[in-house]
Amino acid sequence: MATTTKIRPRALVRASGGPRYAVALAVDALGTGLLRPFLLLYGVTVLRLSAPATGIAMTVGVVVGLVCMPAVGRWLDRGARSTVVAASMLVRVLGVALLLATPTGNVWLFATAALFLGIGNQAWPAAHAALVATVAHGRERDAALAGGRALRNAGLGAGALIATACLAGGTTALQALAAVTGLAYLAAAALAWSVHVHAHPAAAAATDRAGGPAPRMRALLAANVIYVFCLNVPEIALPLVLVTQMHASPVWSAAIFVANTVLVVTLQVPVTVLMSRFSRRSVLGLAGVLLTASYLGFLAATSLGHGWGAPAVAAVSVVCTLGEIIYAGSATALVTALAPAHVLGRALARFQLSTGFGLAASPAVITALAPHGPAALWGGLAAATLLSASAVATEKDRGTRSAVAATEREQARELGHGTRRRAG
Repeated sequence: MATTTKIRPRALVRASGGPRYAVALAVDALGTGLLRPFLLLYGVTVLRLSAPATGIAMTVGVVVGLVCMPAVGRWLDRGARSTVVAASMLVRVLGVALLLATPTGNVWLFATAALFLGIGNQAWPAAHAALVATVAHGRERDAALAGGRALRNAGLGAGALIATACLAGGTTALQALAAVTGLAYLAAAALAWSVHVHAHPAAAAATDRAGGPAPRMRALLAANVIYVFCLNVPEIALPLVLVTQMHASPVWSAAIFVANTVLVVTLQVPVTVLMSRFSRRSVLGLAGVLLTASYLGFLAATSLGHGWGAPAVAAVSVVCTLGEIIYAGSATALVTALAPAHVLGRALARFQLSTGFGLAASPAVITALAPHGPAALWGGLAAATLLSASAVATEKDRGTRSAVAATEREQARELGHGTRRRAG
């Protein structure tokens, strides 16, 4: 099995789509960090909407945004790459414009703005993964996907810090942050479109017919709904437990969130590269085991009481973050490796549907389990995650090896002659 044993920054940037595309990712993430964490606050303070109405509008926007994923998958399978990435950014420009145009008290226009923002946020991961899979192959592609995630988390963190510093300006500052976010999305879309990456669907279909059938990935997609809960543990579960149940200072929640971001930014690529000596499916199973162990660790930490409980939760959160890093570095990479090139877009769209559903459901599930005690919350998450890891490990990749080999031969051939770059 081919492995990536060294991190070469120039090669990593090239495999990620090139310098302009890397700048587009950074600008897009920075703009997202400026507004997304404070969208609820915008609705409540600037538009004078009630908190429940604002929250419902945002949730509906995320869920309804998932409806666009089948169309995004078909568009990608027609060969579009950089154009879909740019479109996912442009639709968020429209969302920000509607947000700025929403009059005070108008929940419907705010919900429409949240819908367009949700569509862009749901479409971007699949489009980005498809673009990277077109310009890189094998374990270099895995490292490039990991590099994109690290860069995006860095941009989100930087944007959130800038926005936090600006919040003292009140409603005017929030409106200014929204305007800057729209400009950032517009600039990122122009940069992403300018790389002109397009796939070759006809050649891919011919290769895949010789390689074998597309895998169904049912267990992987179902397990991903549970795995993705880990992304909301630092933002929702731990603050809920620390502040409302353990009565710890909110500083602990903030410190855990910052540590999570720093660890993802610094370790995502090295850990993904380190894990490349093992099969992607085995690594994804290992991620499930680590996440299960961290959930059981949280259960044990909450029983320590007020004095030692918060530091113990903070220590266990490092294990949870490591599980998140391993999961994020292997899950999308496994999908891109399993799916034949001519149906890659639809496979990534299905995967994003499972991710989006898990992200949308996890806050409700976590807040519903938490009042029933630590055993219900952490024990339930541990049992579900361990079951998911078992399902991932035992699922058979029917017809995958020959399909993957044929697909990667075709990708290597394309890279050898220079990736075809034109408007996608």
